[in-house]
Amino acid sequence: MEKISEDNLQDPKDQLAVALDVPDARAALELVDRLEDSCRWLKVGMELYYATGNSLVEALRQRGFRIFLDLKLHDIPNTVAGAIRSVGSVGAELLTIHASGGRAMLQAAADAAQAPGSPRLVAVTVLTSMDSGELASVGISDTPAEHALRLAHLAKNCGINGMVCSSNEVASLRQEIGSDAVLVVPGIRPAGSEVNDQRRIATPADAISRGASLLVVGRPITRASNPADAARAILDEIASAQNRPELNALKS
Repeated sequence: MEKISEDNLQDPKDQLAVALDVPDARAALELVDRLEDSCRWLKVGMELYYATGNSLVEALRQRGFRIFLDLKLHDIPNTVAGAIRSVGSVGAELLTIHASGGRAMLQAAADAAQAPGSPRLVAVTVLTSMDSGELASVGISDTPAEHALRLAHLAKNCGINGMVCSSNEVASLRQEIGSDAVLVVPGIRPAGSEVNDQRRIATPADAISRGASLLVVGRPITRASNPADAARAILDEIASAQNRPELNALKS
């Protein structure tokens, strides 16, 4: 399977992951059918994975989809390393861990992910549902941008060159971490969409222009009356952003 990089993520379908935030396999497969041929990446999060396990991931892969397994692993180093080994054979290409788990956990995760067939790790910096007030409530006085950059540097120093961040931080992370990093951006909302529980959001075009590698979109697609049309509209926004001067500057 082709490795993700900034150079091969030029087809808009390779820059969009549809979040299957549904409770069971039946709902997931029904949604996938409604997506038709509008996407290549699917994100399987905790709700769905805990309900279905590896069987659904394997079924989606058999249909030709690339899988982003969003489990946000965060535990003691040995437990996280074991979890990575456990999911390594299922064929997911991306797997999330929390950068806030610390150096020892990140290094153990990076070591475990060296096994053949393991997914590429992407470290979650600051959840897009959090703002400065939420960070302050857990004792972090930095802004989301400052905290995200600190965690991104920590993850990279531990051998993890992929991050999850909001669109607000993606430009600074791209500049600081480099062009080869995979930067996954959730909290994407097309113009006019409801914000829901997200705090730090952007349109698809803005996120791509700032240097995002992969956009994660859930409700604006999955709750649309026609999910395939909603996904294709986002693909059009991605395509329109790819030739923006600011994006080319980020890649130079």
